[in-house]
Amino acid sequence: MFEHTHTTNDGDLDDEGTVLATSSVSTTSTSTSTATSASTSSSAPVSVTETIVAASETTTTPAAAPVVTPPVVTPPVSAAPSTPAVHTSSTPSVSSMPSMSSASHSPALGGTASTVHTLPPIGAVADAGTASNEEIADFRRHFSAIVDNVSQAVVGKETPIRQCVTALVAGGHVLLEDNPGTGKTQLARALANSVSVSFKRIQFTPDLLPSDVVGVTFYDQKTGEFSFREGPIFASIVLADEINRASPKTQSAMLEVMEEQKVTVDGHTHPVPQPFIVIATQNPIEQLGTYKLPEAQMDRFLIKTTIGYPSTEFSLDILRQVNITDRAGELAAVASGDDILAMRTIANKVRVADAILEYVMRIVESTRHDESIAVGSSMRGALALTRCARVWAAADGRGYVIPDDVKALAVPVLAHRILLTSDAVFTSNTPEDVLTRILGEIPAPQLDVH
Repeated sequence: MFEHTHTTNDGDLDDEGTVLATSSVSTTSTSTSTATSASTSSSAPVSVTETIVAASETTTTPAAAPVVTPPVVTPPVSAAPSTPAVHTSSTPSVSSMPSMSSASHSPALGGTASTVHTLPPIGAVADAGTASNEEIADFRRHFSAIVDNVSQAVVGKETPIRQCVTALVAGGHVLLEDNPGTGKTQLARALANSVSVSFKRIQFTPDLLPSDVVGVTFYDQKTGEFSFREGPIFASIVLADEINRASPKTQSAMLEVMEEQKVTVDGHTHPVPQPFIVIATQNPIEQLGTYKLPEAQMDRFLIKTTIGYPSTEFSLDILRQVNITDRAGELAAVASGDDILAMRTIANKVRVADAILEYVMRIVESTRHDESIAVGSSMRGALALTRCARVWAAADGRGYVIPDDVKALAVPVLAHRILLTSDAVFTSNTPEDVLTRILGEIPAPQLDVH
C-alpha cells in the first residue's frame, strides 16, 4: 500500500528534488568584485509511498578583492551548470520494451506512418516529471490488485473492470449502460468495496429533487444559525443507479459536481471528498418513465462502457456458487484513497510523445468532419483520451504511451460524445461503429523507444 507522510499543494514537484546551483561574478571599474556561490542539495529518490523534497541552504560569503593600480577588469566567470541527479535502480526495468516493429502488438490500423518518432531512452530522465521504474511497478501492482479483487464479484469481465479502474485513477466518471441483470450495480459496489473510501448510493426516481442529491441549507433552532446538510453526493464513490429515471432538473444538479468536483448551495461552495467518481447506470431498452441524459452531462462522463452477458463457462461458475448471494458485499479493501491519489500522480508523469498527441488530435478532428457525424468530439474528449491512455500505459507496466493504448480507449472515451446524423441513424449505424471505422482509416505512428 502507498503510505503518505507528507502532503503538498504543489502538483508538479521536481522528480529528483534537486535544487540547481547558480553562481555569478560581477566586476566594476574600481576593481572591486564579489563572488556569490550557492551549494546544491543532494537529491533523494522519490518513491510511491512518500515525496521527499530536499532544499538547499544558500550561503553568501563576500570575498574582498585586492586593489591594484592601474584598474584591471576581471572577465566574468561562468559557473558550470549543475546536472540533475538521475535516479537509478537495481531492479529490472518494468517500462522497457522493444521497438514497435518487433513488439507483439497488432499492426497499425489503416496503414503505417512512414515517419519513425524516437522517444528518450527509458533509463534517462526526460523531464522533471518522468515516472521512475519503481513507481511504474508499484502502480501496476496496485492496479492489478484492484482489478483482481473486483473480478471476484463480476466474473469474466476484465475489460470493463479495467476501464472503471482507469476512470477512478484518472479522476473521471463512468456510465454503465447495459440490459437489466448484467451486473452494472454489482460492478459499482465491488469497486467501492475494493477501495477503503466513503461510498454512497443514490436511487434515481422521477420524484427525486436536486436537494436530495447535493444537500440543503436548513435553519437550526438550537443554534439559531443556518447549517448545511450534505447530500449523498458527498462521497468518494457515488453510485447513481438508474440515472436516466430522474427528471432533467435533477440531472442538471450533477453537472457542477461532475466537472468541478464541488457543490454550490445558497451561494456557498462545498468541495467533495477526494478521490471522487460517479458511477452511473442506465438501461438502454427501457423508455417508459425515463429521460434522456443531456449532451452536457454525457460529455462529463470520462468513459461509457457495457458489461454484456457472461460466457457459458463463466455462467456455469456463477451457478455453482449460487449460495453466494452478495459477492460484492464480501470483498475486502485492497487499496486506500491515498493510494488512488498517489497512482494518479504517477499516471500524470507517464510520457506522451508529440506523435501520440498528434494521433489523438487526428482522431478527434476526424469526428468533426465525418459525413456520418452531426456533432463531433470537443477538446474535452481529446484531454480525456490522453488522461486515460496514461493510466492504461502505466497499468501495462510502461512509463510511456503507445498507439495501442489510444486505440484501446478511443471508443469507450469518445463514442458517447458524438451525435450521428439522421441518415446514419436510419442505416442502423452506431457511434461505436463510426469510431471503429475512423480508427481504421487513420494510420498510427511508429515509435522507436530505443
